[in-house]
Amino acid sequence: MKGIKFLSKTAAALAVSGALLAGCATTDNGDDGTNAGSGDEVTVDVFQFKVEFKDQFESLVEKYEEENPGVNINVKTVGGGNDYAASLKSAFSSGDEPDIFNIGGPSEIDDYRDSLADLSDTKAAEAALEGTLAGVTDGDEILGLPFNQEGYGLLYNKAIFEEAGINADEITTYEDLQSAVETLDSKKGELGIEAPFALAAKETWVLGNHLSNAFLAPEFDQSLLNAYNSDTVSFEKGDEMKRFLDLQNEYSVQPTNSLDYSQQVEELFSLGKVAMIQQGNWVYNTVYEMDPELAENNVGIIPIPVEGFEGKIPVGVPNNWMVNKNSDEDVVEASKDFLDWMYTSETGKQMVLEEFKFIPAYEGYDTSKIADPISQEIYEYASEGNTLGWVFMGTPVAWNEEVVGINMQKYISGEMTWDELEQDAINKWEESRQ
Repeated sequence: MKGIKFLSKTAAALAVSGALLAGCATTDNGDDGTNAGSGDEVTVDVFQFKVEFKDQFESLVEKYEEENPGVNINVKTVGGGNDYAASLKSAFSSGDEPDIFNIGGPSEIDDYRDSLADLSDTKAAEAALEGTLAGVTDGDEILGLPFNQEGYGLLYNKAIFEEAGINADEITTYEDLQSAVETLDSKKGELGIEAPFALAAKETWVLGNHLSNAFLAPEFDQSLLNAYNSDTVSFEKGDEMKRFLDLQNEYSVQPTNSLDYSQQVEELFSLGKVAMIQQGNWVYNTVYEMDPELAENNVGIIPIPVEGFEGKIPVGVPNNWMVNKNSDEDVVEASKDFLDWMYTSETGKQMVLEEFKFIPAYEGYDTSKIADPISQEIYEYASEGNTLGWVFMGTPVAWNEEVVGINMQKYISGEMTWDELEQDAINKWEESRQ
């Protein structure tokens, strides 16, 4: 994987915000731990956001504890419908600071800079692929380790497309997509679908992070750091963003502002009630649990049509592992050892590929064993350089979801015009940069 090329070195060093990728409730595994080891025992508290791999991650922790009997690891997972970023901030404010936690990119690093340990001496940092550390590097210090690589676009049901007579490989432009959507809509009855799309507009990350990113990335030359260092945003592709949102909303199961991730992925897409959803490879485990045949054989990905970047999908690092340098020294070392083991040991690498179903962000993996076909397809886009950068965690803190995402919801409900949406987003960006 060393040869993977992105359109800019920072294109892969990105992040999804804390509560991005699922629709499940807060879960807690294990009793509250302490930040201090006793005798030869050491306890590490992990506070993580990724609900999709909660069970698999806890299984990995059990294996690590078996191999390292002096280490106890407590895992707390907060994600889905719960705001991870707010929960993390609350944990720090209350003094119940975790030893390992997740941060997306530079904007969040600013908030936690005094708590971040330098991980440049870890095996994982040494093995990280080029570009994946750009958003967490400060001078000579490496402040985080990437989860994995992820990509997103329009996931589609191949069987439904085939029955409708649509060749997804021929969909490259917006006009191509619009034509396919109209065909699907005209054949809803015979296809047995409720609508072409399920737009989960209730999830501000779906709108404000992923949808907007596809059209904002070109404005910042696909660079997370360019976005982070910019004093303003101009919505150069705002008209394209609007028409793509309009298309999804018009041809979606309604009402879209009430449609959440769980309904979108589990109830509608996985059960064949819609043909397409705007999501990424992280949905594979959920779809597989609902319909293994669909997950393994009938899900493909169509790039979001962005003029001048046709045939490219956004690929990047969704989040990073950070270690709390204010924890006891033995806890800091145990935390580093655990992260190294997860990404560089044979047991850890096997689980990362086969159980987590990750696209690895590190060298030393047999990428022919990438577990699921969605990730395999995304890996092919990345290896061929057909990617768009993830810039949304280089934007001002909370701007994507709390400004753009919420305003898109208001636009959908008729409470705000698109011009008002853009102007408010520009104003809020510039205010935050002052």
